[in-house]
Amino acid sequence: MLDATTRSGGTATASPRAAATELTAAPAGAVVVPLGFTARCKRVLLSPWSRLSLLVVLLAAAAFCVLLFQPQKLLAHGWPPQLGGAAAAVVFAVAYGLCSVAFVPRPLLNLAAGALFGSPLGTGTALAGTVLGAGMAFGLGRGLGQDALRPLLRGRWLKAADGQLSRHGFRSMMAARLFPGVPFWVANYCAAVSRMRWGPFLLATALGSIPNTAAYVVAGARASKPTSPAFLIAMGFIAVPALAGAVVAWRKRHHLRGV
Repeated sequence: MLDATTRSGGTATASPRAAATELTAAPAGAVVVPLGFTARCKRVLLSPWSRLSLLVVLLAAAAFCVLLFQPQKLLAHGWPPQLGGAAAAVVFAVAYGLCSVAFVPRPLLNLAAGALFGSPLGTGTALAGTVLGAGMAFGLGRGLGQDALRPLLRGRWLKAADGQLSRHGFRSMMAARLFPGVPFWVANYCAAVSRMRWGPFLLATALGSIPNTAAYVVAGARASKPTSPAFLIAMGFIAVPALAGAVVAWRKRHHLRGV
């Protein structure tokens, strides 16, 4: 409805206030109701920065719990003796996933899996926990952090990393999992902020984590016999990727400085 009209030559002219009201008015017959207090609070709580703040709080609380309770020691030395077999493997895989989200180093968890379950079952259990933990971290980062962080990807390094993960997600994540230079949680949250899809992320995590995970599990299973061939081979599989990653980083240092 017009606030006021003036007629000049049979033409109705609306005042500026009335024109602005018409542009923002609801459809005919609708009643415009201002947002209430509850709706405004909901909008603020669901905003990108509020969700990012929640993610930061959750991760900080998880890191504090790890420092306080040291769950990796509980998994290795405080495991209930009456819990065994497939049920124990499932419980351990879930605990592994939660601990990896909470920044517990995966090598410690892999060693614990080998010590508790031996090489074959320990490797499968650790891989299941790895994929579960990666999926939980990816979901948290995608749901709580992506909307707030994507507008901040303005630096050349950040744009290059985002483009690589978004366009070549599977092979990029495979490389990140195969070489130990990229921390597990960093790769998870970087992938979550990018446009990488769930399928390539989880598949690359599962396949790329096999060599390193198996090596640590075998080392944990054979820790009581450090001179055995299996233990020495496992240590070799742990050392070779680390050396390869260091060599690649050294050769690419000039390129990285020029980015």
